[in-house]
Amino acid sequence: MTGFGRGTHRAGATEATVEVRSVNGRFAEVSVRGPRSLNAFDPAIQARCKELLIRGNVTVNLNLQREAGGAEYRVDGDKAEAIARMMEQLRSTAGIDPSDSPITIDHILRYPEVLTSTDLNLEAEQSEAWEAVKPALESALEGLNAMREQEGKALASDLLERIDTIEGHLEVVEARSPVRVTEAQQKLRDRLGELLSDERLNQDRLETEIALLADKLDVTEECVRLHSHLAQFRDALREEEAVGRRLNFLAQEFNREINTIASKANDSEMAQRAVRMKEELEKIREQVQNVV
Repeated sequence: MTGFGRGTHRAGATEATVEVRSVNGRFAEVSVRGPRSLNAFDPAIQARCKELLIRGNVTVNLNLQREAGGAEYRVDGDKAEAIARMMEQLRSTAGIDPSDSPITIDHILRYPEVLTSTDLNLEAEQSEAWEAVKPALESALEGLNAMREQEGKALASDLLERIDTIEGHLEVVEARSPVRVTEAQQKLRDRLGELLSDERLNQDRLETEIALLADKLDVTEECVRLHSHLAQFRDALREEEAVGRRLNFLAQEFNREINTIASKANDSEMAQRAVRMKEELEKIREQVQNVV
C-alpha cells in the first residue's frame, strides 16, 4: 500500500529529518538513502521498517543538519591533490578543453574526505546522529501507517461493495437454477416424444435420463460454497491482523466456484450472471494485491 511519513528530531547539535515512502509490493523491500556516516545503521532501519510495514517497497531518506560548534577543520592536502589529478586525467581522457570546464574548489569540496575536523570525535558524532534519527524514523513511520490505514479503509469499503455485487448476482443464479432445470427436463421429454413413438419410449429410462440431467445442471453445492467464501471474505476484512494472503486464497476459491457455475449454466441468464461475477472478481483480485 502507498503512504508517506515525515519526522524530525534533534539530539544535541544534530537535527535529523526522516522521510519514508512506500508503494505496493508483494514483499517488504527497504532502501535507505542518507549520509555515508550512517551506513552502519542501515540494517537497523530496514529491520524496523519491515517489522511495522510487513509488505511494500519502502524508501527511507535521511537528512542531517549539524550546528556549527567552533570546530576547527584541516585540509587533507594529499587527498585534495589526488582528487584534482583524477579530475584532470578524466578531462584529458574525455578530450574536454580546460577553458570549457575548469576545475574549481567547489568540485574538490564535494568529496567530504578533503576536510577533516580536528576536534570532532567520529564515533560520538555517529552516536548523536543515531539518537536523532531513531525518534525521527518512528515519527515518520507513524505518519506513513496512518496514511496506509486510511487507504486500507477505503480499499475495504470498495471490496465489500464488490462482494455485495457478486452475492446479488449469485442470488439471481440460485433463483433461476431450479426453473432452468425444470425447463430443461421438459424440453428433453418433448424432444424424445417427437422422435419416438409411445410404444418405443421406455418411460423408466426417460425418467432416469431426466434425473441425471437435473443432477448435471444442479449448482446448489457451488452456490452454498460461494456464499461461505463470501462470508469468510467479509469477516477477514474486519480483522486487525494481516489478511492479504487469506483474501487472495478466497479470491481463488471464488474463481473456482464461479467457473463451475458457468460451465453448468446451460442458460443465457445464468451465464450472463456468471460473467458479471467474474468481472467483479477480477477487480477484487487486483485490489487484494494491495492488501497486507
